[in-house]
Amino acid sequence: MRIPPWLRIELPRGKGFSCTGALLGDLRLNTVCRSARCPNIFECYSRKVATFLILGAQCTRGCAFCNIGLGRPEPVDPDEPARVSEAVGRLELRHAVITSVTRDDLPDGGSTHFAAVLRRIRADHPQVSTEVLIPDFQGDRQALETVLAAEPGILNHNVETAPGLYPRIRPQAVYARSLELLRTAKELAPEASTKSGLMVGLGETDEEVRGVIRDLHAAACDIVTVGQYMRPSRKHPEVERYVHPDTFEGYAAYGRSLGVPHMFCAPLVRSSYNAELFARKETGA
Repeated sequence: MRIPPWLRIELPRGKGFSCTGALLGDLRLNTVCRSARCPNIFECYSRKVATFLILGAQCTRGCAFCNIGLGRPEPVDPDEPARVSEAVGRLELRHAVITSVTRDDLPDGGSTHFAAVLRRIRADHPQVSTEVLIPDFQGDRQALETVLAAEPGILNHNVETAPGLYPRIRPQAVYARSLELLRTAKELAPEASTKSGLMVGLGETDEEVRGVIRDLHAAACDIVTVGQYMRPSRKHPEVERYVHPDTFEGYAAYGRSLGVPHMFCAPLVRSSYNAELFARKETGA
């Protein structure tokens, strides 16, 4: 299928894109923007914004939609929290978003490292708000408690797609486990905002999308994002449909009718895209 006009992206014209890339390269930092081939990388890098990908660049899971490498994980780098914090300062970020590959090989799933990054950012940049996009930690409650103890402003965990597509798209994940993580996070840290998101265009129906939104509302999710799946390469699943912007507006209206506080739904919406804007709207700042 041809890419529709509402998904056409302009390439950067200024120096911001290359400067951001060079800075991150100098600090030896990975970003989900580049590793996942996010279509918004040109805009975000040009604005000196990036989502940090910690705990290496090799994932222990092989979700069909994802472009991040599957392979032997790298050793945990104890200097990474300091380098992430330095990047936050040099990019002059006001809202720092940290995610990771899934590290099922680690006893704590990488939760201690997440906490170390959060604490280092807070120590160096107390004015910067923080958001984490975490894996499911295989349902380990203690790992979740470790991250929440470091007091992220927003805790995000994506369900990614409708439950009926999990065997094909997320074979090593469990939909119910992801919902339980979100519910537990809200119970453990009611002062933190919880966030989740999904992609459309992988073969789900609109009713299945509404079903996921209902489930996220039942899990007390504060922020829900819905965006268009874009095929990162020819080895990834094909796009089953390109969803019209009006349909995304319908998803948002449906979520709001249920009582979801904040719905962000549009073709190019991604979990961490414009995360600062979403965070400001959520907090009223």
